[in-house]
Amino acid sequence: MRFRDRVVIVTGGSKGIGEGCSRVFCAEGGHVAILARGIQAGQALARELNEAGPGKAMFVQCDVGEHEQLRSAIEVVVEQYGRLDCIINNAGVHPPAMSLEETSIEEMEQLMRVNFLSTFAGAKYALPHLRKTKGTIINMSSITAVLGQHHSTAYCSTKGAQVSFTKSLAIELGEAGIRVNAILPSNIDTPLMHDWAATLPDPQTALKRVEELQVFKRMGTIEEMGKLALFLATEDSSFITGQAIEAEGGASLDY
Repeated sequence: MRFRDRVVIVTGGSKGIGEGCSRVFCAEGGHVAILARGIQAGQALARELNEAGPGKAMFVQCDVGEHEQLRSAIEVVVEQYGRLDCIINNAGVHPPAMSLEETSIEEMEQLMRVNFLSTFAGAKYALPHLRKTKGTIINMSSITAVLGQHHSTAYCSTKGAQVSFTKSLAIELGEAGIRVNAILPSNIDTPLMHDWAATLPDPQTALKRVEELQVFKRMGTIEEMGKLALFLATEDSSFITGQAIEAEGGASLDY
């Protein structure tokens, strides 16, 4: 019950790593606000979490690429629960494998809007409420922010922007007692991972190769990422801020 009666917003909270965060925080007694575009998946997860407890969950439909929707959703959550203790800026997309020459400026602009500007906006709109609770901001980046990824230059650059944002904002908000950290997952078994593999000539071989990149010879789970987010959102990590924590299963080792 490490998050009992506290409130967390998880963008993209109905699937993938966001779902893992929603499940873990609810299991620890938190009030979880699931923000996502998909109504069916969001409502289904909220219903399941409310039945399981001990925390509570609500679903708010929101396209984080539309920043006025994000602002409004945050206000709805605070009105419902009366406070906000953490926002996990998790929502994002990974486009098909494309070279720089194949990536249009318009596609880059949209990717930046969804993957990075939503992180900026989420933190900005949550900040007045987090000041009251001395809460936390957690930005879900990617290990590709520091390692790169073949034919994913556009995606990697949006994830790198999240890391720079995290470090600078941690300095800005330190005196207010608000901590800001980023999680850099490597290969996590999510629908997004399978969607990416489906864009390649041999998806199954690609997924097997991805599994073998980690020293454990497996991908991480969404719950493992949720547990790391919980650590960063509680007093267990009270002296940690401005960090980009590489949750990568040893994938960057033994080069």
